[in-house]
Parts: sequence; structure tokens; C-alpha cells
Amino acid sequence: MTRRLEDKIAIITGAASGIGRASAIRLSSEGAKIAIGDVDEKGAASVVQEIQDGGGDAFSMRTDVSQESAFLELITETVTRFGGLDVLHNNAAALGNSSIGGDDAVDTLDVEVWDRTMAINTRSVMIGCKNAIPHMLERGGGSIINTSSGAAILGGLHGTAYAASKAAVNCLTQYVATQFGKRGIRCNAILPGLIMTPAVEVGLLPATVDMILDHHMTPEAGRPEDIAAMVAFLASEDARYVTGQLLRVDGGITSHAPTYADTRKMMGIKRD
Repeated sequence: MTRRLEDKIAIITGAASGIGRASAIRLSSEGAKIAIGDVDEKGAASVVQEIQDGGGDAFSMRTDVSQESAFLELITETVTRFGGLDVLHNNAAALGNSSIGGDDAVDTLDVEVWDRTMAINTRSVMIGCKNAIPHMLERGGGSIINTSSGAAILGGLHGTAYAASKAAVNCLTQYVATQFGKRGIRCNAILPGLIMTPAVEVGLLPATVDMILDHHMTPEAGRPEDIAAMVAFLASEDARYVTGQLLRVDGGITSHAPTYADTRKMMGIKRD
């Protein structure tokens, strides 16, 4: 594999499993030194061990990214250990009902659920950008990659707080890109579709997964490694001219008419 990130220093939040884990492993394989921030200490330590077993350099810290002091401690430790910061992947998130519970329609939405979702999914991204940018500027620039969601650009029957929090991430991404682009910092957001992470596999019934997949243009659901590949691209100089973008890595689910799946069935077209 091409080592496009040789000697780059990257922080990845929420990397104990799923997309974050895949991104940490991918960026390490391309030469980056990896700092992982996650509330799941055991899972994060396991990923660090996996990276080290592969010859990479990584460490982890228990980090509640919604708390500025904790996020700042992670950034400070990263700079102390590795000597700087080039890449920030704001990936940690509360996935609505599977993480917090009660994220349903707005008329039944508990304000505490709304506030906690916003703290983890949106405030954390602002905190990360705010405290990472000065260190990136010291090195002449850097790349910030935010994990958003296709839910941020669509309406739905539940997951109100989650979707709204990710829509805010999209807006923040474009503001950071605008404010710091001329100073060498790029900022982009990835909007995944159905990605078969451990959380999805546990949180969704097979019938629900099949229903969602029916609306994707691809024959299979996405894997965490599909998102990690985009993260690695955005972190690298191959993406030097890409900033302020909301990149849909979603199997095409947001690129067709709402009647797509039903029309295929009417025409007798099978998914595979």
C-alpha cells in the first residue's frame, strides 16, 4: 500500500470500533502516527495493539469528546508524544436510540436527549477544530475530516436529534474550511450510507438492514473500510484541492428518486 501519510500525525476520535477503528488502521498503514480518543478504553487499547502489531505507532486515551478539557488533554498529549498534529478525524458520535435512547419524533423528544446528542455529535467537533487548528497552523496546515451522516440531508420519522446534530456538523465543516483555507487547513465531511459496523449489526434487525439496503444502488452495504479509504484520501496530499465538501459515501442512497426501490420491484428487477 502507498504510504501517503508518512510521518503525519493524526487524532481519531471514536476509534475503538467501526469506522474509527478502520480509519486508524488505514491511516497507520499509510505511515501516520495515530492518537485515539474514545470512552471505550478497552476497545481503543485493542486497536492500538493491532496497530503496533502491524509496526505502527499509536496510543489511546479515555476521552469524552463533549468535554473541552478532555479533548484538549488528548490534543496536548498527542503533540507532546509525536511533535505536532496534521490530521483530525472527528468521528465519535452518539447514534441516536442505540446510544442514548429516546431519539424519536420531535413531539416526544426529550430535551436531555437532544442536548446530549448535540454535545457528543456537534459540540465535540467544534471543540476538536478549535483546539487542533493552532497546532496545524504551526506546521503550515492540516486536514480535518468530520464524520457526518446521510441523515443530515434527508427527512425521517425518527432520529431527529441525531440528524439535526449531523446537519450542524455539515455547516461547521464549511465554516472551518472557509475561515482557515487560505492558511493551509482543509476541512471536509463524509456522509456515510449504510455501513455494517458492530453498532449497526447489533442495533438493526436483519429485516431493517435489508429494507435500507434495497434503497442503495450498490449490491452490498458499505464496510467501515470504505469510509476509511475516503478518510485516508482526504488526509493526504492527493486531496490538496478538496475542501469544504460534504462527500456522500453512501452507495447512492441519496442520489435517486424516493420511488427507486418500489419502481425496481414493479419492473421485476432484482437487487442482485
